[in-house]
Amino acid sequence: MVKLNTVLLKISGESLSGDQEHGIDNDVLHSLSLVIKKTKDLGIRIAIVVGGGNFWRGRSNGHMDRVTADHMGMLATTINALALADSLDQVGVDTRVQNAIQMQQICEPYIRKRAVRHLEKDRVVIFAGGTGNPYFTTDSAAALRALEIGADAVLKATMVDGVYDCDPLADAQAKRYEEISFDDVLAKNLKVMDATAIALCRDNNIPVIVFNISDPMNIYRLAQGENVGTVIS
Repeated sequence: MVKLNTVLLKISGESLSGDQEHGIDNDVLHSLSLVIKKTKDLGIRIAIVVGGGNFWRGRSNGHMDRVTADHMGMLATTINALALADSLDQVGVDTRVQNAIQMQQICEPYIRKRAVRHLEKDRVVIFAGGTGNPYFTTDSAAALRALEIGADAVLKATMVDGVYDCDPLADAQAKRYEEISFDDVLAKNLKVMDATAIALCRDNNIPVIVFNISDPMNIYRLAQGENVGTVIS
């Protein structure tokens, strides 16, 4: 198991909507915030990249310009980042939201050294806006930010309990891996993260741990060294 001191937690927008099809479930947000606080109290430094799929997911109508659609997705990630920061503040966690696009009235711009300093001051840093560029997913943003802040691992929160050889929701015979290499994930075209993010983590030797966020306590279990989900390394 990877020794964790600093982690980059990647949370999908969809996981924040709970049983709703869209938007934010406040109960889910509160439960997640309590576990993040509990994990941080172990002495773990936590940075978070949040997606925006609960509000906007790509070119939903199939006709929109890709760049415009991706810019709208960046706005959706900002909504989620602000909501998560507010929820964490309410449970006593000091937070900062940094955005890859300029929104200086509501959050800080992303500055690497400032982000690292916030982590050193025991704050949770939430990165919004993806990479700030179209054509890149928030998975790629998670890999990039993890490298920039010197994280020990990317914790990839999903709605399944690890990496499977095929879709476990469609095939009851799907096999779950406890460990798998980056090369195998790419060669088998497993859709756990986009290929750019996987290649970036592989080339810089930073492991990815894929786990089920429907039980937020899995974050705490990982921080304590328990074997949860699948390790990609």
